[in-house]
Amino acid sequence: MDMHSIFALFGGLALFIFGMQQMGEGLQKTAGEKMRSILAMLTGTPLRGVIVGALVTMIIQSSSATTVMVVGFVSAGLMTLNQAIGVIMGANIGTTMTAWVVAAKIDEYAWFFVAAGFIMMFAFKNQKIRSIGLIIFAFGVLFVGLNSMGAAMKPLAKSEAFANLLLQIKDIPVLGLVVGAIATMVVQSSSAAIGVLQTLSATPINDVGTPLISVGQAVPILLGSNIGTTVTAVLAAIGGSRQAKRAAAAHSVFNIVGSVVFLLLIKPYTWLVTQIMGFLGATLVPVNGGTALTPVADSMRETIAVSHTVFNFANTLLWLPFVWLMVKLVRLIVRGEDPIIQRRLAYIDYKVIHTPSIAIDLANKELVRMTEIATQMTEDSHSLMLAHTDELVQRIKMNEESLDYLENEIVRYLSHLFRVS
Repeated sequence: MDMHSIFALFGGLALFIFGMQQMGEGLQKTAGEKMRSILAMLTGTPLRGVIVGALVTMIIQSSSATTVMVVGFVSAGLMTLNQAIGVIMGANIGTTMTAWVVAAKIDEYAWFFVAAGFIMMFAFKNQKIRSIGLIIFAFGVLFVGLNSMGAAMKPLAKSEAFANLLLQIKDIPVLGLVVGAIATMVVQSSSAAIGVLQTLSATPINDVGTPLISVGQAVPILLGSNIGTTVTAVLAAIGGSRQAKRAAAAHSVFNIVGSVVFLLLIKPYTWLVTQIMGFLGATLVPVNGGTALTPVADSMRETIAVSHTVFNFANTLLWLPFVWLMVKLVRLIVRGEDPIIQRRLAYIDYKVIHTPSIAIDLANKELVRMTEIATQMTEDSHSLMLAHTDELVQRIKMNEESLDYLENEIVRYLSHLFRVS
């Protein structure tokens, strides 16, 4: 690859990530108010959490954002660990939507979407229409980025070094797992890493249509991306409560164990995906003249989307009956209990500041908590008039300090919310 191709590759990746993020932001602006009612559907059942997690992730187009939100909610006491685990499982299912968007063969209409979205954003004053315009614009930019990456990657089809790396991944699947994990950690998005993988695999290396990356080579990288994406939640949990750290640990356990199990079952897994693609009408070709088959390059985007979907659904079904076991496991990983301290924020979380409906709800919960502390303080004051004790005096003083602290923090939070929204 020459310098022009390298710049085109990274420029295309930048456009793809930007388009994906802006599309998620537009979807949040359009459906953000509905997220509150969606999250309100949560009950004690992990299955309901799976459904909610999948829906929320489809709306915001980012499993990392959902898991970070979940970590924040657990830290604030809005979710139990059992509920959080269900939502995390659902988030992994919801994130497959991005792979299906990338699989859609609408590359040639990319600039049309960019133009149409741009006009809607700047020709209308209605905020809802402008938000929809942002979604359409970002959708087009996403495919412009994919087209740029696809064009830049064509020289790789003739690269011997790249071909040797792919052969090693086929022979040593763990290498592919590591490549996928590192790539996802670098770009901080499994959807972006998988989008690049889809674009690479859709590049033909001969007239028959043999893909640059076969299904057997793509699957380990795909599994690795599911491990790499756990880093975001772990970083979000740093400095949080023990429950928040347990939620991040649950996300890591869920993805890592699932990826390792599927790596051990890689042959039946790739065979199943290949058979599904054959059933859907994809042309199958031999890999490197061997007996193993892979869909042609033209069908590889859909193949990776199918692989991603099969893995996340199967991994969820595998873990769903054992949520209780995962709870015990993460309690062993993150030991101890959170101390009950009044002089701290129990609900407010700056991670959800860009979703005003949820942010206001959290501030309201904090105000209710202030009322409870004030009520306790009043009762203690009444008791103090009847019988003076040092313990009551100390508790009243601590509650007064807590109320002052909470008042300042709530005002600061609402001021920040007003500025960003």
